[in-house]
Amino acid sequence: MAKRGWIVAAVVLVAAGAAAYQMRAGAPEGSAKAAPPPRKVLIDIAKARREQVPVDVAAIGTVTPISSVALKSRIETTIVSVHFEDGARVKQDDILFTLDSRQIDAQIQQAEGTLARDRAQLTGAQRDLRRFSDLIGKGATTQVNLDNAQTQADILIGTIKADQAALDNLKVQKSYTVIRAPFDGRISAANVKVGNFVRPADSAPLATINQMAPVYVAFAVPQSVLGDLRDAMASGIAEVIATVPGRDATEHGKVAMVENTVDATTGMITVRGIMDNASETLWPGALVNTRLIVRREEAVVVPSAAIQRSQDGDFVFVVSDGKAKVQPVQVDRTTGGSSVVSAGLNGSEDVVVDGQLLLSDGTLVQPRDRKAGA
Repeated sequence: MAKRGWIVAAVVLVAAGAAAYQMRAGAPEGSAKAAPPPRKVLIDIAKARREQVPVDVAAIGTVTPISSVALKSRIETTIVSVHFEDGARVKQDDILFTLDSRQIDAQIQQAEGTLARDRAQLTGAQRDLRRFSDLIGKGATTQVNLDNAQTQADILIGTIKADQAALDNLKVQKSYTVIRAPFDGRISAANVKVGNFVRPADSAPLATINQMAPVYVAFAVPQSVLGDLRDAMASGIAEVIATVPGRDATEHGKVAMVENTVDATTGMITVRGIMDNASETLWPGALVNTRLIVRREEAVVVPSAAIQRSQDGDFVFVVSDGKAKVQPVQVDRTTGGSSVVSAGLNGSEDVVVDGQLLLSDGTLVQPRDRKAGA
């Protein structure tokens, strides 16, 4: 039995040695390889900036024209011509409508004839007055004749004044037969066409003109903003920015007025901004997004895409020495795609703006190469 145990032990040792030899023979030289380097996550970064940022209030505003006029006829007559295209832009004093003036023209000619007749009669009365004045000095006539001549001349002077006033009134009536644009603006569709009879009592206007530049933008802000707004208006830094929803077009203006009361039911106060609107970006009656800037202050700004949120609060990934580090931050507000950070950053850090899903505290990172012009 002892001999058999020695034989089994010897076989096991031989098998183990053969296996070890085969492993050494099959392994190439330098088999002790270094572990592969850890994988780096590709990211996009941006620089946190310290700059002057606006303190603003966002609201929904309504565009209203500064001037709007409904054109109406001031006389009863017929439309002869319409001189504009519906919806066209018009200039001040452009002729818009021409009305039938034949009846007034005839009345003017009649008034001019009456005035000429009375002027001729006055000339005769003044001539008689001079004659009687000469005769009364020679004792050839009576004082009654002189007084009557003076009275007749005075009556005709009054009659001529009345004739002139009647003629002037008819000329004013004649001016109503040509309707002109009172200011620059854009006109609506004409509610009447050539041949329509119009009169002052008509309820519908002939057309409506709205002033397009400048225009008002009215919006409401919380009453808590009123103090800062009044200070901004006093220093001349209050600014209003209006943006048409769905478009990048904006108009800049200033605060024109603040309503004198706060709405007790909502705690809001109405503010009206005046916008140049030279390109007619803003259209009367349209709803726009408005920003009321009450002051500017220095703060740290990062792209809003860099801000991450967790149960513990907001944070960003800061890149330092090739690693991403979690940095808690306090976001004060967001404006124009950027977030204002009031605590957590100094303003010179590189923050991650894309690729955060693969990151954790201490992850190795590598910024992506950006093409020229990107």
